Order: sequence, then C-alpha cells, then structure tokens
Amino acid sequence: MTFALSSAASGVLASIPSPTISYVDLGPLRIHFYALCIIAGIIVAVFLTNARLTRRGAEKWVVIDICLLAIPIAIIVARIYHVVTHLGFYFGPGSNPWNITQPGSVWAVWEGGIAIYGALIGGAIGAILGCKWTGIRFWTFADAVAPGLIIAQALGRFGNWFNQELFGQPTDLPWGLEIASGNPAIPVGLPSGTLFQPTFLYEVIWNLLGAAVILWAGSRFTLQWGKQFAIYLVWYSAGRIVWESIRVDPSDIILGLRTNVWAAIFGVVLGIVIFVVQSRRHHGLEPSPYAPGRESKAPRAVDSGDPSDFVDVSEPPATNATVGTSATSSPATN
Repeated sequence: MTFALSSAASGVLASIPSPTISYVDLGPLRIHFYALCIIAGIIVAVFLTNARLTRRGAEKWVVIDICLLAIPIAIIVARIYHVVTHLGFYFGPGSNPWNITQPGSVWAVWEGGIAIYGALIGGAIGAILGCKWTGIRFWTFADAVAPGLIIAQALGRFGNWFNQELFGQPTDLPWGLEIASGNPAIPVGLPSGTLFQPTFLYEVIWNLLGAAVILWAGSRFTLQWGKQFAIYLVWYSAGRIVWESIRVDPSDIILGLRTNVWAAIFGVVLGIVIFVVQSRRHHGLEPSPYAPGRESKAPRAVDSGDPSDFVDVSEPPATNATVGTSATSSPATN
C-alpha cells in the first residue's frame, strides 16, 4: 500500500490515498479489483482450511467438495441480504433494479454490496449440506475454516478500498482516507479535501489479529466442537460493532442502530452461546473429524501428523461394568 507523506523531511503520515481505478479491461472482459480481492480471500481460506482439516485426519481436499456448495450459496445469500437491508438503494425513485446492463441493478455484485453476515448465513447452510455430503462433522469444519474465514474477510476489505466505499466519519487524523469528490456516500456540506476514517484498514488489522488469536487459542487449549468458530464470531462481530458505528454510508436504522450493528450484536451473543453450550455438551475431544460411519476408506487418504494431538485415544477408565471385558471403543474422556 502507498501512503502519502506530508513532507520528506518530517516523514509524518498525512493521509491514505484511495486508488484511482477499480477495474481493468482485458478486451471485452472487465475485471473488478473488488472481485479479485474476494477471490484471493477464498483461495487463502480454502488452502488454510484444507491444511487444518487434513491435519485433523480428514481426506485431502475434502474442503473442495464442501466449498462447491458453501461458496455459491454464501455469495447468493450475501447479495440478497445486502439488497434487503438497503432497499432504498435499488427500489427508490429513478432506480434501475432489474436491468443488469445498467449500473445500480440488484445483479451488479461487481459494484460492491456483498453483506458479510448474509455470506455467513448462506455459507453455513452450504457447509451443513456439504458436510452431510462428505461425512465431515459440521463443527469440525467450522473450527477448521474459522481462521481462514476471517483472513478472507480481511483481504476482501481491500475491495472496499478500491471501490472507495464503506468509509468512516470525517477525521483529521494523519491516517485519514482520501475519497474522490463527488462520491455519493460523502455527507452533504463537507469541504473539499475532507479525510475520512479508513474503516477498511481498521477491519483488516482487527481481522488479522483475530486470525492469530484463533490459531493460538485453538492450539493452546485444543478447542474443538465449534469453539474456535465461536471465538471467530465474537471477535469479528465485536470489531464490526465499532467499525459499523462510525461509517457514514446510508443504512437502514432500527431502534437507533444500523442493521449491521444489530447483526454484529447478534453475532457476539451467538458466539458466546455456542462456546458455552458446546463446552457443556462435549467435555472430551472429537473422536474423529468424520461423523460416525462416514470415515474415509481410501488408502493413504489422510495426512495427519500425530492424530493423538487432536483425538483422544486414551483407554477408558476401568469401571465395574468394564472390568474383565475388553473395550471395543475409546470414548472421549473428560
């Protein structure tokens, strides 16, 4: 990223310039940087999730089978969520919601407008279906995808930078974001050259820190049964409450709060509920990344280094019922 300096002598950061272009044309094909940022995030998430799943004992690249359902459904629901929560953008006076050849249609995903919470809802639906198809436990997949997901969201925020959208309130801080005059999201009456809070950058930093926290906590405490995903929900949503509250782009308001603030509050609560409920329901480790009876039978299909790091393989404690008999399974212990 290139930063503008107030002077070569002082080296004081004066502002963050916004890109002057948001797409390139290759013959008849127009490639939007917003889409490239999202694709880059998906690729990183898939590779990281694959590494984490195979380390747990899953078949290599089973994540692809799950993503074949999760990613398309996530994008579709994300767009629907955005349109529903911004109806005035697409169905107001002079709007053009259905003509895909004109700017401002409900189909124009390349112009921006993919709601992350909509993507989470759609992605969860697709992941549940994909896990049923492949036999992977849903909560195992959710834990495996958590750090890659928040990294993908960090990369996706650079798309907002290229589109000069979703910026924050005016600021005189030395890292204020430059926005081209005439941007429809700039509040009326502000003088030319006003700088804005770079909410995209705040979220990038917050999300990357969140990925580090999830990876550390998951390894340090051997968190399973969806508890790493719960940390993701709490971490991401807590930051989103702050960034969403300082944005100036129009949004539907419910009881004085933007709709995405309410969604973020719900995300924090949901993450806490998942962590508490799963901690009470599952005291031991996951016996396998696969649902019972769905384990992979392919030779050399898995690539886990030391399964005992992630699966409880200890002998069950002897009880009156088991003394004198041979155990046929090794259930997870407390």
